[in-house]
Amino acid sequence: MLTIGLTGGIASGKSTVSRRLTELGATVIDADAIARALQEPGQPGLEGIVEKFGPSVLTPDGRLDRAALGALVFGDPEARQRLNAIVHPLVRAEAERLAAAAGEDAVLVEDIPLLVETGQHGRFDHVLTVQAPVEERVRRMVEDRWMTETDARARIAAQATDEERAAVSDTVLVNDDSVQRLLDRVDAWWEWHVEPRLPSPAHPRRL
Repeated sequence: MLTIGLTGGIASGKSTVSRRLTELGATVIDADAIARALQEPGQPGLEGIVEKFGPSVLTPDGRLDRAALGALVFGDPEARQRLNAIVHPLVRAEAERLAAAAGEDAVLVEDIPLLVETGQHGRFDHVLTVQAPVEERVRRMVEDRWMTETDARARIAAQATDEERAAVSDTVLVNDDSVQRLLDRVDAWWEWHVEPRLPSPAHPRRL
């Protein structure tokens, strides 16, 4: 099994890369998707969040009010640490379960936005980072996600810097052009770094 840690800052284009890797045949485990599932009503993630932060983070129908929770944690490093201490162990346990279910020949990609911040980069064969200019990321967050510029910059500031991600990465994909250009870069990376590691149909493994 080839294990790849995929990361990148908010609005960097990491989701586009993740979708492309799925199309190329990778088994992708999405940490954000796991976290969202764990924060549904009745799930342990939501129960832990309400226990720590109180009922003000719930909507009237008992679901997680992400905007309310975000307002509490993104400007408060201590509150963010309390949230991470609830969510991260649950996400890792589920990711481990999904990874164990993948075949031994899988190209396993774990899509982890906070890979660097949580110190997980050392457990992968290859760390792939998606990077985009900060001002372009802010523009995307304001125009596509309806955030204020202040909120967008606060979200970026709460994550690792480009330099911190690059320092632990084997490859940095720069997303500073069109979506098609980013996809072309993913395809080239796959051809160069992944395909040589795949079992060849002409030379099957002998058991």
